[in-house]
Amino acid sequence: MATIYVSLLDEAVDVWRPIEAFSEGESLYRIPEGPTPGDETWEFPPGSLVRCEWRELAEGPALVAVALG
Repeated sequence: MATIYVSLLDEAVDVWRPIEAFSEGESLYRIPEGPTPGDETWEFPPGSLVRCEWRELAEGPALVAVALG
């Protein structure tokens, strides 16, 4: 398991949701199945296989989901 960050859509500013995801090798991670908080729209929904890359966020360097895997 690793912490990745997924962008929240429909926000006035950039907002990132930390998620514990399963490593699938290389830079691919599987977001676990399950509900999202009712007021959030994630760029990549639960169950998605996503490609991540390191980006600088306010908290420091983080693995960010950038595309479907």
